[in-house]
Amino acid sequence: MTELLTERTTLRRLPKRGAHDRNSIDAILDEALVCHVGFSLEGQPYVIPSIHGRAGDRLYIHGSAASRMLRTLSGGLPVCVAATLLDGLVMARSAFHHSMNYRSVVVLGSAHVVEDPDQKMEALRVIVEHVSPGRWPEVRWPTDHELKATLVLELPIEEASAKIRTGPPIDDEEDYALSCWAGVIPLRLTSQPAVPDPRISPQAPPAPVFAGPGRG
Repeated sequence: MTELLTERTTLRRLPKRGAHDRNSIDAILDEALVCHVGFSLEGQPYVIPSIHGRAGDRLYIHGSAASRMLRTLSGGLPVCVAATLLDGLVMARSAFHHSMNYRSVVVLGSAHVVEDPDQKMEALRVIVEHVSPGRWPEVRWPTDHELKATLVLELPIEEASAKIRTGPPIDDEEDYALSCWAGVIPLRLTSQPAVPDPRISPQAPPAPVFAGPGRG
């Protein structure tokens, strides 16, 4: 099991919630549908949301070739990519100890633009399959023009950490005698009934099913 613990990924606050093994980190990245990419541009900090996909020890991040911010990253600038899964609201007996159950990952490294057309096509397949497994064989693949209009960044997963909170609230001992409700309100990402495109083909198959957590 590969460890991704470095000086920069060592947790300073509540280290007992940390995990640095590949299994924990990969599982969170594979379940999360959205990531946030942080970087510095001309001395100013930025964070942008994006979609991603993982292939082995490589994280692919989707963007537009017209994005000035993402073009800046193509030179291999340092980035921080974060993904978070919210599992529940932790309702404590005191306002101070309210919390959330969550699983989060932070990946540090240098992102590079994927230039090779075949690798870029494969990276896009990984991203599409991450969002909706089984979707890639059903749709038209990108044209050369669409490939040029799309930017894909590759980030090696070599330096990363996960942080996880589970379980009930942790109150001060004297507060356990209070009569207010305490516990966890579980949360889960689920889909609503699919809404077909008004111009959908009569020969189209049934709508894809969102499998929910752990689908990857």
